[in-house]
Amino acid sequence: MVLKHRVPSRMRGAVVAGAIGTFSLLGSSALRAQSPAASDSTHRESPVARDTSHRESPVARDTSHRESPQLPLFTWRDAALGGGFGVLTVAMFPIDQRVAKHLQDSSTQANRFFRNGSKGVQYIADPGSVIIGVSLYGIGRLAHWKEVADLGLHGTEAVAVSGGLTALLKGVIGRARPYVSADTAPNDFRFGRGFGNSAYQSFPSGHTTVAFAAAAVVTSESSHWGNRAVWFVAPAMYGGATLVGLSRMYNNAHWASDVALGAAIGTFSGIKVVRFNHTRAHDRLDRWLLGAEIAPAPDGRVAVGWSVQP
Repeated sequence: MVLKHRVPSRMRGAVVAGAIGTFSLLGSSALRAQSPAASDSTHRESPVARDTSHRESPVARDTSHRESPQLPLFTWRDAALGGGFGVLTVAMFPIDQRVAKHLQDSSTQANRFFRNGSKGVQYIADPGSVIIGVSLYGIGRLAHWKEVADLGLHGTEAVAVSGGLTALLKGVIGRARPYVSADTAPNDFRFGRGFGNSAYQSFPSGHTTVAFAAAAVVTSESSHWGNRAVWFVAPAMYGGATLVGLSRMYNNAHWASDVALGAAIGTFSGIKVVRFNHTRAHDRLDRWLLGAEIAPAPDGRVAVGWSVQP
């Protein structure tokens, strides 16, 4: 005889609420890590810009090609954020099985809104993140919107970097997905087993990785748009990324710890890609791609050219 155990609704709600709260807390920590430090002169207003009433400085007249100082790529805030994600990932291991069973309860799975919504947010993350990033880059170059092109390019770069690292870890670690063992074996790891076998590519979550990478890039770029833009952008982006992680657990494709590590990799990749490109003036790839000019030709075709500063 097989006995089916129905998890109390209050307990299921507590598990989901706890997961959302935890990732939201780390999202706010990521926001602080992305906030410019006092020594970050790429985000501070210079004295020249503050006082131009009496004289016009050559720097104030032309800052379009001024080189930003090479600030440290890694700071103490990154260490604090990494420590937070590390603690979260380790803390999830003992409760991986419990969380999976709660989310796979028959009444939870029967919810049509959850079932349809979970698929939708996954498609937005993958392949949506790549499609959106490439599209924003193309639109930005065509319409000469540097900020839009910047956002699309750096978002695509962050997704590529984080996705590559996640794919490597999946293959090397070889963790079984929850559905392989009916949510009973969260500690089923085997070195190298994940290469070529998607059933053993659970750790970390790839969808969560790219979702948080995109969220980190948009949040970081929004800090250049205005003093308050980031406070509206960050909750929306990290909230959406959290939904992607929860959807992967709801669909029994990942354990909670898979999602935690994926969020860490994505967040760091996004933050570092933006910081690197905005503080390294001699990044040839960035300058070459952002120097592309896309315009309609007289014969109706699209002409592509490049204007790259030495």
